[in-house]
Amino acid sequence: MLSVAEIMTREPYTLGPDNSLAEARQLMAEHHIRHIPVVSGEDSLIGLVSHRDLLAAADSTVLGEQRGATATENYVAISSVMTSPVQTVDEQAGLRGTAMHLQKNKLGCLPVVREGRLVGIITDSDFVAIAISLMEQLEASEPDEFDFD
Repeated sequence: MLSVAEIMTREPYTLGPDNSLAEARQLMAEHHIRHIPVVSGEDSLIGLVSHRDLLAAADSTVLGEQRGATATENYVAISSVMTSPVQTVDEQAGLRGTAMHLQKNKLGCLPVVREGRLVGIITDSDFVAIAISLMEQLEASEPDEFDFD
């Protein structure tokens, strides 16, 4: 059985609860990511902020009268928009069950924990990469022509 540990991203980018929305937006843009685990000083997972959370904050009263204004984002902590508590997965969990959990609950990612500490993240994109790899393997093993005797 393949486990989450085999495909997860180890040491994901993280922020603290007092980091700003602007910092989260910048980190996402720089590294082409859509989810950032929010951790305490000792790497304990306390929340998760997604690109969708940032978009929702820009359209809400969180930013006040200056909706979408980058200047205001500099002063709003991500703790005000993060999801908490967060659904997580153990690094030894099976990939099939984890994929089914993501799909059933319409989640884009699951932070991976070991004894309450963040050790990685697994995303829907990781499963798309597996699907592509499997399709390529299937196509490579198919004969070019049908052989009928």
